[in-house]
Amino acid sequence: MEEVRAMMAGNVWKVLVSPGDQVEADQDIVILESMKMEIPIAAEEAGIVKEVSVDEGDFVNEGDLIAIIEP
Repeated sequence: MEEVRAMMAGNVWKVLVSPGDQVEADQDIVILESMKMEIPIAAEEAGIVKEVSVDEGDFVNEGDLIAIIEP
């Protein structure tokens, strides 16, 4: 099971996946906005999205859980 975590603090600008979606390795799952830059957060492994822990507009800190992906 892979836990996808925020690499930096920022606002969740767009959530690109939902629970149950199949994702590939390096596929963007969330886009953060920080300092007027868009920062894509990608899955490191292929699998099925088990849980998305953020909503668009949420603020996340570095290390916060964004999603859980099962292989």
